[in-house]
Amino acid sequence: MSISVLQRTQATQFAIAALLCLLLGTCQRVPSTLEQILTLGQLRVVTRNSPTAYYIGANGPEGPEYDLVRQFAHELGVALYIYTVPAFADIRSQLASGRAHLAAAGLTINDAWGDSVLFGPAYQQVRQHLIYKQGRAKPRSLQEINGSRLEITAGSPQAETLRLVRERLPTLAWVERRRGDSVELLGDVADRSIDYTIVDSTEFALGRNFHQEVRVGFDLMAGESIAWAMNSRDESLQHRVSNFFQRMTRGGQLTAILNRYYGRSNRFDYVGAREFIRDVQSLLPTYRKWFEEAAVKIGEDWRLIAAIGYQESRWDPDAVSPTGVRGLMMLTEDTAAHLGVPDRTDPYQSIIGGARYYASIRARIPARVPEPDRTWLALAAYNVGYGHLEDARILTQLHHRNPDSWQDVRAFLPLLAQEFWYTQTARGYARGWEPVRYVDNIRSYLDILEWVAADSGPTTAANQTHAHDAPAAVD
Repeated sequence: MSISVLQRTQATQFAIAALLCLLLGTCQRVPSTLEQILTLGQLRVVTRNSPTAYYIGANGPEGPEYDLVRQFAHELGVALYIYTVPAFADIRSQLASGRAHLAAAGLTINDAWGDSVLFGPAYQQVRQHLIYKQGRAKPRSLQEINGSRLEITAGSPQAETLRLVRERLPTLAWVERRRGDSVELLGDVADRSIDYTIVDSTEFALGRNFHQEVRVGFDLMAGESIAWAMNSRDESLQHRVSNFFQRMTRGGQLTAILNRYYGRSNRFDYVGAREFIRDVQSLLPTYRKWFEEAAVKIGEDWRLIAAIGYQESRWDPDAVSPTGVRGLMMLTEDTAAHLGVPDRTDPYQSIIGGARYYASIRARIPARVPEPDRTWLALAAYNVGYGHLEDARILTQLHHRNPDSWQDVRAFLPLLAQEFWYTQTARGYARGWEPVRYVDNIRSYLDILEWVAADSGPTTAANQTHAHDAPAAVD
């Protein structure tokens, strides 16, 4: 599957032109959009690099729109070709020109599109939340908070809503921020830089996983409908899209996909010391010998591998994520195949494979990076992907901070979730707060393991500034 529009555009346009010439030359009618897709064997989808649509995760493409269109292409029996454009305004031209068969980019159904597009069925409702910080009195209305510092994103639907409200509440005042996005605004509410903000319900669902102190005061409007858009020249594709969403709704797959991205996530919540020690006593003895064996193979402290495994699955060999990542070390199917792991649910195979995967990532960290920073950077890359770690290190350097220092890089990783910053990086959006919490959690588990298992094994490399100056060997 391709993710770059430049790689196939000319070939695709030639194929379409050839197909049209052939059919017109034989006096046949122009094929419908659906017939073109089936004949070419490819569904071309335009989207945006966004947490609510499509982005590159640690293990490849992700995003709610990506998961949906991938399933739709599979049902059509064709390949998926998905590409991004920088702005919503560019989507209309992609559909009008025929370069894209379908737009799946978190689009709201409204009159601004005119008659140029057809929409599929609404599959999600987006509401506008007024956000406050936990600990404040819960606000009940805009009139109640009038006079407080309320900031929103300039040019957003929220700004238009507030202008409508001001017709009946003339003294209502707010600040429209021209730089930054909803994640940044949520952070400012969390640290009390501002009193309130207004964001879409989808943006809040994503941002609260990082800014856990923010809460919803009330909704400003009933909501807007999200749907896919198609060229209005024929309805053939619209019918298939409608049938697709009916099946996805009845079967529960649509709810599962939306919950995966917008449901409350506790994957990176820290398990308290008491619960962790209980699991050390009850679960670790079963797997410890395999953690030790894996550590020897890669020249690492077994306790670090054990801490990674606990963060990934709580040492549960039957763990599985909504994306199909599974096993004690939570390996993807592709990673397991690359590492020669035939059964991801076998705890021994998973531990050995996960250790080798960590070592392969760690070997990519520049050799000049000292310990313990090298270990922490490798763990961050294990979680978010090496490419996104490099983006964060570049941002760190651009701000005249040290890209080889974990303490400096961890401050810039969350910027990968802010549109102003991720649009300037090579790999775009990432859930940049996750690797920060991921590394913090593992360090906490590691500290406890070094205390409760201090009588065995070498001292962890992460606490030795002289260890591992050269890349770790991959067995």
